Amino acid sequence: MEKKLGMSLWILLFLFIWSFPGNAAQPHTDRTIKVRGDFIVATTNDNYICATLDWWPAEKCNYNQCPWGDSSVLNLDINHPFLASAIKAFTRLRIRIGGTLQDRVVYGMPNLGYPCLPFVKMVDGLFGFSKGCLSLKRWNELNTLFQQTGAVVTFGLNALRGRHNIRHGVWGGAWNLTNARDFIGYTISKGFPVDSWEFGNELSGQGVGACVDAEVYGQDLIGLKAVIDELYHNSTSKPLLLAPGGFFDKQWYTQLLQTSGPGVVDGITHHIYNLGRGFRYLDQLGMASKFNTKTYCRQSLVGGNYGLLDTETFIPNPDYYSALLWHRLMGKVVLSVDNNGSSFLRAYAHCAKEKAGVSLVLINLNNTEFRITVQKVMKNKMNEDYETKNNGSLSDGLKKKAYLIGMEAPSSSIKREEYHLTAKDGNHRSRTMLLNGRTLELSEDGQIPDLVPSYVYSNSPIIVAPLSIVFVVIPNFDAEACS
Repeated sequence: MEKKLGMSLWILLFLFIWSFPGNAAQPHTDRTIKVRGDFIVATTNDNYICATLDWWPAEKCNYNQCPWGDSSVLNLDINHPFLASAIKAFTRLRIRIGGTLQDRVVYGMPNLGYPCLPFVKMVDGLFGFSKGCLSLKRWNELNTLFQQTGAVVTFGLNALRGRHNIRHGVWGGAWNLTNARDFIGYTISKGFPVDSWEFGNELSGQGVGACVDAEVYGQDLIGLKAVIDELYHNSTSKPLLLAPGGFFDKQWYTQLLQTSGPGVVDGITHHIYNLGRGFRYLDQLGMASKFNTKTYCRQSLVGGNYGLLDTETFIPNPDYYSALLWHRLMGKVVLSVDNNGSSFLRAYAHCAKEKAGVSLVLINLNNTEFRITVQKVMKNKMNEDYETKNNGSLSDGLKKKAYLIGMEAPSSSIKREEYHLTAKDGNHRSRTMLLNGRTLELSEDGQIPDLVPSYVYSNSPIIVAPLSIVFVVIPNFDAEACS
């Protein structure tokens, strides 16, 4: 399950990548990528890349597999050096704490009234488990990790506290906010910097196991917003309020926003499940960014057969490096791309991150090599006026001024950065990724390896090997939208 946060958090599965031949005689297809350098399609947040820490205990099993191990928020080895290194490499990785059992979690405040215990299997319990408790000691330990690694925290609150099942998975009754209020107050008293509080998990529409009426949900958001405003006073670090963290249902979401009204919810979050392997993770990152998705959360950071890190060893899986390259290279501004109609080539373009130029992600879904030429295109003022008067489309009736990137004499000595991602030995099930032919592996002390690019003259085509991914940073691409 993938989540959109605060404007969008989603979840996916692994990314396995195939190797590319380095043979110049390889059959190839020529393609032209056209990038609009003067037009902003959408924008993302700086910490667009996000990963979730889930609540599932080791006893969570499906299809004769129990893939979560000790990856729960309650028992994850947060002192493991590989874990800290993996988070720290992003500088400011957003970590969302949430998941299916989120609405079964209570917080171990002194006035809880009963012992603070972990989840246990319960046949008649919601999702097959009892309630579980996050102790204050554990919350302190987690925040030590977050502060040491620079993580940006989104915490998912229990939205079922005090409610009961009234019929067929529909939960009613008033939300008891006392426990959440006390927990937020404790968090503030300790100086723990929570960037956003998310209310509930998959309770929208028909829900997953449980659902709550949209109007009731909206009223509860008003109450939670009042608590946040009261406890944080006029703090400049007041967290955002996000909701509802579930599957999109237009009627339900509309009712939620109509009920809560303006100035309550700071960001709408929704989930999507994308099943299968391949290049889906990066492709989803690219597609989501074009729709003004501000943050995209992978479910999960660790655990569940689809973590960015191995559940037992914390060694990065292939998707970890894809996410890290996106985070380091792809800026907030999303540009328009036309890849000449090839369904086997996915192309995404952003302003380069913290440097001049444009960054591209090229995904080759074919068994044939692509050789890519990049063009800059822009509408001129005369044709904009023509389009307005004649109701023409972007592609109809427009003359475009095109620049061949790297093909002009002044740029013949300029080099671009290329990051080719493939799999070891051409095995698409390999859990070892190669960057420009070099194995990506941790150092002896668990440090993330340097992600070193190849430097290629800008007047040469970009070679995208069969079933591979390439990040490209073009420094001499003069995009007006990036200035």
